[in-house]
Amino acid sequence: MAIRPVIVVLHRWAGLVMAAFLVVVGLTGALLAFDTSLERWINPQLFVAERPGQPRLDLASLAEHAEAAEPHARVGYFSIPVKDEVMVAMGPRKDPATGKPYPLTFNHIFLDPYTGQELGRRQDGDLRQGRINFVPFLFQLHTSLATGETGAWTLGVVALIWTLDCIWSVYLTFPMRWQGFPGRWRLSWGVKWPASPFRLNFDLHRASGLWLWPMLFVFAWSSVMFNLSPVYQPVMTALFGLTPFEKQIATRHPPHPLESPPLGWRRAQALGEQYVAQEAARAGLKVHRPFGLGYSSLPGVYIYDVRTSGDVGGRTWETGVWIDPVTGALQKTFLPRDATPGDRIGTWLYALHWADFHDSMTYRVFVALLGLVIAGLSGTGVYIWLVKRHARTLRRKTEETTP
Repeated sequence: MAIRPVIVVLHRWAGLVMAAFLVVVGLTGALLAFDTSLERWINPQLFVAERPGQPRLDLASLAEHAEAAEPHARVGYFSIPVKDEVMVAMGPRKDPATGKPYPLTFNHIFLDPYTGQELGRRQDGDLRQGRINFVPFLFQLHTSLATGETGAWTLGVVALIWTLDCIWSVYLTFPMRWQGFPGRWRLSWGVKWPASPFRLNFDLHRASGLWLWPMLFVFAWSSVMFNLSPVYQPVMTALFGLTPFEKQIATRHPPHPLESPPLGWRRAQALGEQYVAQEAARAGLKVHRPFGLGYSSLPGVYIYDVRTSGDVGGRTWETGVWIDPVTGALQKTFLPRDATPGDRIGTWLYALHWADFHDSMTYRVFVALLGLVIAGLSGTGVYIWLVKRHARTLRRKTEETTP
């Protein structure tokens, strides 16, 4: 059986299944490439101007200010990816009278990095709170269609279909006759102009898919990483080695209660600075600045992260430590050089997908344009299918009426 007709059918139906989803994630992704700039424009009250000569508060002080602002809430993990915004993740404490969590109307609080003064609160994605939640809602729409776990799994399946389609669709750009392959295949990389609307759409669909194929594959497979880990983890473990999440968090059994970790924010920060300095020196890394601090109930540890000379992303971290909340002992170290090849690939996929490659504005513009191209590829694909379907219908009717 010839393989090309089978791949044509696979590509056609994969494209039709994915079309609406890829339009949504492409357009929202184009906007999210500039998420911080968009947030500054929509919600300027959450950002502060630089104050030369005035020292900024450290991470422990910010955590204390956040908990003082709302006694019924406790700080989870928070980071400072940009200088002019501090967004602290918050969760409810338990009411001693009932044993149940206090009801909260927010999960993030914004603070002035110089004074610790509260600038705002929000429950991510709740549009009833107004424009303060536009960017978080956009993020939820991009990652889960704003429908929670069901939407995330749906997009994960779509991402897997997209990944497979990236592989087999290249074959369809090959000429049907292998004689003179290089010259014939070269035509697939260009757009004939002038041409009919159908030919123009067909050439744009094929050529843009070829020129951007590596990045389309990166975005497809990274989407599988985010939304379909039962597929991503076994594949990457088999090919490159990957540290399972369950192994990463298997530090303490059972975890310490989140309500009142004994170590405290200031001691946790001091120990984090000490441990990171030692581990970074061992790895030959230069520590640029503190990045994140928190207490996680899942492994039952304090977390302290920094930005270093070894980081790929501009607003993420790759170096950090976990600290025992009772004894202050070093529980786990995260260093770029200690990561498996699969872990490093995951770091690159994350940075590339979220337009965070060395915090480059040029790359952000590229990702925004790529999002538009992804939406456009879906549109041109549907147009090609409609035209061909119409032609097949006319041909069938002609054959039925021809004596």
